[in-house]
Amino acid sequence: MENEKKIKEKTLKEKIQIGILIKGLKFFFLTEQHLLKIKNINYPKNQFIFSMWHCHQCLVYGVEDKTKFYALISASNDGEIIAKAAECLNIKSVRGSTNRRGVAASLELIEKLKEGNSVGIMVDGPRGPKGKVKDGIINIAKLSGVPIVPVAWYSKSRLFFELNTWDKFKVPIGPCQTVALYGEPIYIPSELTKEETKLLCQKVEDEMNLLQKDLEENYDKYLMQ
Repeated sequence: MENEKKIKEKTLKEKIQIGILIKGLKFFFLTEQHLLKIKNINYPKNQFIFSMWHCHQCLVYGVEDKTKFYALISASNDGEIIAKAAECLNIKSVRGSTNRRGVAASLELIEKLKEGNSVGIMVDGPRGPKGKVKDGIINIAKLSGVPIVPVAWYSKSRLFFELNTWDKFKVPIGPCQTVALYGEPIYIPSELTKEETKLLCQKVEDEMNLLQKDLEENYDKYLMQ
């Protein structure tokens, strides 16, 4: 009985801690929404699947129509906290990753796309390897018919912090000026071999790296557009 009581008390404590974290994040998200500046360059006019790095999750602040946008967020406890907190920004989520609810999450994303929504996928998440595109986004684009749009995000501001995490997570604080650069849509054929899928993963990865290099080299130019 004592062991059961300890487990219940611990669970209650964890729930309280999670609740506090969610409230804290909501406060931060709402505050940052009014302070953060994101300049979108070449934002897609039609339905899309955003391909973004795990470290650039905060660029979803720049999504122009959040009422028709879903983000793929990990089914982990950390993902639960982020998903609940992001609701205050009208960002809806589909929960899952390569390791947990992968197939179910992919099917749910395809359903959301077929309903006319757009989605965002952190292609090297939730645990890496950093900067490597996994094939999930290719399969979702193939089955939905919606193109992949690679995205880069950058800022020269001192308020654009890099955390000491596996992905070097970028956190804008306060009135931070950033630029998001969107690439050309990449359409995926409805039928692919494993080798073709692998090559397309590399193509998306290369496009993302080229966009990031372009943005970092020409940040001031894009900021003036």
